[in-house]
Amino acid sequence: MQKKYFGHWEIDTLIGTKTKDDSVLLTLVERKTRFKIMLKIHQKSKEFVNKAMKQLYERIGNQAADLFKTITSDNGSEFAGIYEMLTGITDVYFVHPYASYERGTKENQHKLVRRFIPKGECLADISANTINQIQNWMNNIPRKILGYRTAKQAFLDELKAFVDQQ
Repeated sequence: MQKKYFGHWEIDTLIGTKTKDDSVLLTLVERKTRFKIMLKIHQKSKEFVNKAMKQLYERIGNQAADLFKTITSDNGSEFAGIYEMLTGITDVYFVHPYASYERGTKENQHKLVRRFIPKGECLADISANTINQIQNWMNNIPRKILGYRTAKQAFLDELKAFVDQQ
């Protein structure tokens, strides 16, 4: 999906330790604005991903389908249920196996998260407040690709343009 259209997201999980019991971060990045949403979930599983996505869509309300036009995922088992769950609301696409370059925005965003949460660090020990601080920092970095606006500014500009069209 080209990055000139708003509402196209990449989704992934970011793990700390490789233990089954550790929490993970569910990350969503809007491709055009680079706006990032990070949600801490208890396990890297289909059930917890579906629960988090359902709660996110409920918080957004009726505008969720307009905000999330597409979501692109890898083929991880944790994303096995989002296609069925979002049918009729959001188009869900899956990339080719071992083709991380097909979701480059997400890959670059994860590098920024790793500045604060190195590989191997237990995510269960990281507070929701810390995750929110990292998310806010990432969304408030001026970016050359956005004309030196922040991801938050670009996202809000897109939301305003959407509301003005209504």
